[in-house]
Amino acid sequence: MDTVEFNLEERTAIFGERIIELAQSLPDNSVNDVLIRQIVRSGTSVGANYMEADSAGSKKDFKYKIDLCRKEAKETKHWLRMIAKANPNEKETIRPLWQEAHELTLIFSSIAMSCRKK
Repeated sequence: MDTVEFNLEERTAIFGERIIELAQSLPDNSVNDVLIRQIVRSGTSVGANYMEADSAGSKKDFKYKIDLCRKEAKETKHWLRMIAKANPNEKETIRPLWQEAHELTLIFSSIAMSCRKK
């Protein structure tokens, strides 16, 4: 059986890249301008916060950064929903991004919970 390496750093970086690609593909209008700023900020910060967590100097700092990852992933789900509402023709493009944001939220929630148990 083949094993797939689980690389959260790469996964969050790819997620951020896909968010940027979505943002660049959306039509330029006043609603999208606001939504794009929000989603690029939250969607790319998931990976940035994970990079900081990975090099945290203490367990407390690690847990704090992981909590930020979870919050940013969850916020990204919200902005994806708003973008889908503002751009109904993009729903099929947005759906896998929303699913990935959801999975990242669950992963970071699990990591945060295991930090609390220790």
